Amino acid sequence: MSAAGIPYLTAADIYASTTPAMAVTAIEDALRSGLDPKDDLVRTATGLRNGQFLLMPSEAGDSAGVKIASVAPGNPRRGLPRIQALYVLFDAATLTPRALLDGTALTTLRTPAVSFAAVRSAVSRLGHAPRILVFGAGPQGRAHVDTLRSLLGPEAVAHVTYVVRNPDRVDRSTLGSAPVIRAGAHHGAVAEADLIVCATSASTPCFDSNQAKDDCVVVAVGSHQPDAREIDSAFVGRAQVVVEDVETASRESGDIVMAIADGVITADRLVAMRDVVDGSRKLEAGRPVLFKSSGMSWEDLIIANTVLEASVRRPQGR
Repeated sequence: MSAAGIPYLTAADIYASTTPAMAVTAIEDALRSGLDPKDDLVRTATGLRNGQFLLMPSEAGDSAGVKIASVAPGNPRRGLPRIQALYVLFDAATLTPRALLDGTALTTLRTPAVSFAAVRSAVSRLGHAPRILVFGAGPQGRAHVDTLRSLLGPEAVAHVTYVVRNPDRVDRSTLGSAPVIRAGAHHGAVAEADLIVCATSASTPCFDSNQAKDDCVVVAVGSHQPDAREIDSAFVGRAQVVVEDVETASRESGDIVMAIADGVITADRLVAMRDVVDGSRKLEAGRPVLFKSSGMSWEDLIIANTVLEASVRRPQGR
């Protein structure tokens, strides 16, 4: 599809052209090639009567782009997504539009790609098929599982459990044979989990971190406001905490902001994911790892470029 000669890449186009493993590699390659998240442009939020617009601009190499996301808290009651988005990709030199992409699908692809670029080394050193606990059975929770399967192979992701507030409302056909348990009945599952993914709209911690193993890996992607968090301060204090950018996380990520306020960690203890990906910072064995994602504009730009290039190479009709 196209608009005025500009290709429009639908959700189907995005998923058909770009595997989750390709997206992880694209994030890693960008960071190893010199992209520094601290140079990214700041996103802005504009209040509307029924929600807000989020504008996420970025520029890197020969490309620039902006994601326009709408956040409508009342939409779930209407049977509509809470967050919807479009992405516009431009040539950086002329600012000529190159492509328009389904921003929701782009976000679903890029968020777990960033997560596993950040924690790939920590997951790999587990040395066995991880037991995975996912808080939230929405698109991001499922996409994190799909991305890990794309990276490790289906046989290496055999033990997945989802935790949700209302199991009766979950479309289990989207989860395969994975068990679903109700929030509040998950403590034993936390104690057994090697990898915990938090992809919720919760504003308070999803689990009691005293239950978590000393070598577990935790990924938290659901909250991006300074007064909301999915991870308690106790876990932030005992973990090696990896973030996309120290300044951004210290300003926007409630999991980090509140832990700093509680005195359990200081900003200089946060580890920039770029340093983990390029190997300049090694994560210690025997200690838990937490990756806290803020969701940054550069990530969308890298994956939008990857999708467009893959779509051009993809044979027509496939």
